[in-house]
Amino acid sequence: MYDPSQLRTFLAVAQTLSFTQAARRLGLRQSTVSQHVRRLEEAAGRQLFSRDTHSVELTEDGEAMLGFARRLLEVHEQATAFFTGTRLRGRLRFGASEDFVLTRLPEILERFRSDHPEVDLELTVELSGTLHEMLAAGRLDLVLAKRRPEGPRGELVWRDRLVWIGAERLRLDPGRPVPLIVYPAPGVTRARAFEALERAGRPWRVACTSGSLSGLVAAARAGLGVMAHARGLVPPGLARVPDRAGLPELGEVDFALVHGRRRPSAQGPADALAGAILTAGDRLQRGRAG
Repeated sequence: MYDPSQLRTFLAVAQTLSFTQAARRLGLRQSTVSQHVRRLEEAAGRQLFSRDTHSVELTEDGEAMLGFARRLLEVHEQATAFFTGTRLRGRLRFGASEDFVLTRLPEILERFRSDHPEVDLELTVELSGTLHEMLAAGRLDLVLAKRRPEGPRGELVWRDRLVWIGAERLRLDPGRPVPLIVYPAPGVTRARAFEALERAGRPWRVACTSGSLSGLVAAARAGLGVMAHARGLVPPGLARVPDRAGLPELGEVDFALVHGRRRPSAQGPADALAGAILTAGDRLQRGRAG
């Protein structure tokens, strides 16, 4: 009833909320992406996206299809691997940014290990900037990390908006510098927070620096300050800072998969893990855990 190619296209649009970005990810024309979505909507008998010239959003039926599409594609890929008799082998050095510590990435990696038991998976969790440096140095094969929107490298997993978050009881004094909780340099969210406040002419100070997400979250829960964070990955116990606080807009951020130098022994495993993450990428957002 549902064509796998149409389901993959639907997932790409759902995760990026952009027909243009989905076309780039899949290597298709934008007209083909639109055709795939239209045919899937015809097969389902429901509208899956509400769209106009400025935005693309999932409908309620689209949210339901998201879970079905992901599971259907996972089963399809497992069946294909089983009946073709392909068994991946090799060592894969995979880097994931700190942002994913509290998400369902471990479940995706567990499924990958189960499907490909002969792959030696080596995981590195670091800051996005550090991971990109390690990739460029040939120390990693595949990286899942933040990048600035429209960055030149990598496959877009999803695009999110950066927001200010902190403890629910936190109240900012407009007459005092904004207390910031930040990763050390290099850091995409750190740089974005500094840039936004400076453009707005808002004084700031660094209240806490930590290289681990757990350290930043602990500081934020203690009410030490605010941090810039992806809207879809807000940790439990923290909340968006209300607009009345007057903090400037932070813009968007991309989460992307970037391949390193193609080592022959890692190429197959890297492609397989990238495919698994792209299929299940929406599960990494806290608002889409189903």
